[in-house]
Amino acid sequence: MKLNRFAAVTDIHGNLPALQAVIAEIEAAGGVEAVVNLGDIVSGPLWPRETAALLMSLGWPTIAGNHERQALAAYPGPHDDDAFAAAELLPPQKAWLAALPPLLALDDGQVQLVHGTPSSDLAPLLETIQPGHAPGGNPGRREASLDEVRARLEGHTAGLVLCGHTHLPRVMQVGRTLVVNPGSLGRPAYDARRPLPHRAECGSPHARWALLERRPGGWQVQLRCTVYDWETAAARAASLGFEDWAFQLRTGRVGPREAAALGGLG
Repeated sequence: MKLNRFAAVTDIHGNLPALQAVIAEIEAAGGVEAVVNLGDIVSGPLWPRETAALLMSLGWPTIAGNHERQALAAYPGPHDDDAFAAAELLPPQKAWLAALPPLLALDDGQVQLVHGTPSSDLAPLLETIQPGHAPGGNPGRREASLDEVRARLEGHTAGLVLCGHTHLPRVMQVGRTLVVNPGSLGRPAYDARRPLPHRAECGSPHARWALLERRPGGWQVQLRCTVYDWETAAARAASLGFEDWAFQLRTGRVGPREAAALGGLG
């Protein structure tokens, strides 16, 4: 597949109205040849079944994230992100998720899709998780250095690498390789306790995605923020008992209770 103008999405997390709004904006942009999906598709207390059905019908080039593995392995139940998805998904949808590859090369190998890093769907490519407070006011994590990213890309020579996992939009040039994280389409903030306590916050509730266009001098990247009905998504999460998700979806930030649970970070 030759790519000249395409969109990239990642970390949808079952957020159907955000996905529908981004699809409409991509169509309005015009001339978009393809949309690629970098994983973490359905996990979360929103609309996993409906999101999977829509994406299956679209047939986008798609890879699996860590939450695909976790949802497929989860025991269905009401109080966990992956368990909720496991209970909602239909057998054909689970089979689709199970068949997704962890990596995908497009454009004669010049465009590489990864979820985390080329070697792990749990490790971040453009961020580094570390104990305690990080410089710049981002508790538990910091932007990865050039040397760190170069080491994580060792052996991979694609001119463009697209990644997700951290939910944070960012672009970094690493030698001849441009690395792009579009940011999370469906969950603009989260708190985590593994591998170390940390959190990520985009600071607004918009749906994130990227529009990429090949130019004579290289790839032009637009990191996009799309307005959608996040109140409906937040109300859905709250109705299912996921108040942390509701706060994150409304604000793009981690709530005070979640921050306190991470050891008072921030």
